[in-house]
Amino acid sequence: MIQTLREYIKEAEEKKVAIGHFNISNLEALHAIYNAAKKLNLPVIIGLSEGEEKFAGREEAVALIKTIRERDNYPIFLNADHHMSFESVKSALDAGFDMAIFDGAKLSFEENAKATKQCVDYAKEINQKTGRDILVEAELGYIGYGSVVRDSIPEGAGVLTKPEDAKKFVEMTGIDLFAPSVGSIHGLVKSGKPHINAELVAEIRKVAGIPLVLHGGSGLRDEDFTNAIKAGISIVHINSEIRLAFKEATEQSMKAQPNEITPAKLLQPAVDAIEKVVEERLKLFNGIK
Repeated sequence: MIQTLREYIKEAEEKKVAIGHFNISNLEALHAIYNAAKKLNLPVIIGLSEGEEKFAGREEAVALIKTIRERDNYPIFLNADHHMSFESVKSALDAGFDMAIFDGAKLSFEENAKATKQCVDYAKEINQKTGRDILVEAELGYIGYGSVVRDSIPEGAGVLTKPEDAKKFVEMTGIDLFAPSVGSIHGLVKSGKPHINAELVAEIRKVAGIPLVLHGGSGLRDEDFTNAIKAGISIVHINSEIRLAFKEATEQSMKAQPNEITPAKLLQPAVDAIEKVVEERLKLFNGIK
């Protein structure tokens, strides 16, 4: 029997492990991520940002995840990642997403809290009417934007979430999950990413009183992941690493097979490359050797 996503997150917290969250925009990535999760028998969250959702198809993504979950009786869930407006969150939840992240990080504290509360109230309304258990997440602080390779750490990366602000924000909004800024940045950084402030993670988890999510995980050192998870992170987002794996494997495949035109043959190496990255990350997040 599959538990709810909320229950799997609670279980991860109790075990001091984290659920892996991986973004997709095509079938190759979905198959690779699912293959890796199933091999390790671990729950997994598939994410689609607004851009990825537009490319892959909102209803199509819901249908795919629902089919896999029901066919295999497997804990695979779908998240509307980094949706920037109430309207986009509403559309995703109406379509059948299991959770959504309202990203109001560019807004003022008050505007962010107000829009987040609107999303939370709408999710609760759906839950009451349908019996679903939709989760809503929001973020506070600077985590940056864009899944790109950067030469250096972007300006503003040092602006971390204050525990007192986290507590106030959670109380004002009623969110289920909270994504603080604790040192990570979206994308990959050639010069290396800053360390995660595990002490801050622990402090925020204590005062916020709800599970925490780490965004911008791609490229972090292994010890940053493990320290953050021990301190209170229950979900870790990875996107740039699998995008890079897809790009590099596809380029090598096309170069090695210049006369091949069958997508299934050209893209299989990309599936294998993503699966390898996801499997390694899931093992790390769950203390599997």
